[in-house]
Amino acid sequence: MRIEIYGQQLEITQALDEYVQSKLQRLDRHFDQPIEVRVQLGVRKPSHHAAADLIVPGKTLHAEAEGENMYAAIDVLADKLDRQVVKHKEKQQQYTPRTVPDAL
Repeated sequence: MRIEIYGQQLEITQALDEYVQSKLQRLDRHFDQPIEVRVQLGVRKPSHHAAADLIVPGKTLHAEAEGENMYAAIDVLADKLDRQVVKHKEKQQQYTPRTVPDAL
């Protein structure tokens, strides 16, 4: 899994980078193939804002979260992304392609 983190008018510290990496690592268990995540962190007064785009085969999932501090916003963001991934996987499993009966 590749995680790209950048800040909008905010410097990404080593602690924030490691926290985002550890929280989003749980998304990797849902997929066999590599996935890519782009995370944007920023401050919108009076709250902290986190947004992410999760690029999975065939779809891009987007989530945004706000919190009283950056760590709370990252926690909410990770939970939202996890729910979206589970929902996406369930939809994929429910879809069964039609089979054409063999003409004899």
